[in-house]
Amino acid sequence: MSSARPSSRSSSASSGRKTSPMARHQAFWVILAGAVPTAFRSPRREDLLPTLHQLQRTQPDVQLRWFDRGRVWESPTHAAAALAQRRTRQRDRGPGWRPGGKHEDPRAKYQLSRDEKRARFKKRLRRGPPDRPPERASGAGPAPFPRHGRRPSRYSRARDRRPPKAPK
Repeated sequence: MSSARPSSRSSSASSGRKTSPMARHQAFWVILAGAVPTAFRSPRREDLLPTLHQLQRTQPDVQLRWFDRGRVWESPTHAAAALAQRRTRQRDRGPGWRPGGKHEDPRAKYQLSRDEKRARFKKRLRRGPPDRPPERASGAGPAPFPRHGRRPSRYSRARDRRPPKAPK
């Protein structure tokens, strides 16, 4: 039974039309009553002229306008001119433009030259590994407190005073 009805997939595939998941661009003529749009819309102006003349007999403030990109325009040429002006205005920005205050790449301050990287690498090699404390001269006195400024706890000091355990 299902073979008697053609599926919509096979008919659209055979026609060769592509269907896009994006919404189609909406541009059309619309009749406005004052500032309020009416239901009279058409992509061709000639289709709306008889309706416009009929409405103008009873409502003198009725107008025919072009709707495009979410705005109402006088005509399609006005809409196209505004779009062209907007596109050229966007091109006036330089290549270093960024949104926000400083129009510069925020990552640029962290980029180093090759020579700077090499100098830092050599400096690290001369210092030695960072996890080993620097060598102290013998007889320089007791080891200082840890860098964080706190003294060792009394429990750790008490543990150091105990005699070592005898091996079993």
